[in-house]
Amino acid sequence: MIDRSDYPILIVEDSDEDFEVIQWALQKLSITTPIYRCDDGDDVLDFLHHRGKYAEKGTSPRPSLVLLDLNLTLMNGQEVLTQIKQDETLKMIPVIIWTTSADPKDIEICFKQGANSYILKPMTFEKLLEAVDLLNQYWFGVVMLPDTAEM
Repeated sequence: MIDRSDYPILIVEDSDEDFEVIQWALQKLSITTPIYRCDDGDDVLDFLHHRGKYAEKGTSPRPSLVLLDLNLTLMNGQEVLTQIKQDETLKMIPVIIWTTSADPKDIEICFKQGANSYILKPMTFEKLLEAVDLLNQYWFGVVMLPDTAEM
């Protein structure tokens, strides 16, 4: 059994309601992976670079993956994705787009910018549980992730 504390997830979501629903699904599925949240584009870059309110040691562990909403304030999700994937110190972190946009242009742009997955936010609790369970099984049961401590 893996030690989930070694695989924190950073959820970038500006909607309190959407974040609470994701947390509910994780709890319902007994997923104990540490969860961190940023609610805008600037906040996520501060978190990843240990700046501002995240400068103190231990406040922003390197995430094993980022769940990124596209509709953010200050800097949209596509801009955040570009910043992450162009940064040599961050580009190995898997970024999963988690959004309501089914626009083919958004999908294409995100994959061109280096997104590792693109998932439409499920509209029912049942579908949400299924999506979160599959995401968990795939990223923490199938995929070999790089050691975040060595990045």
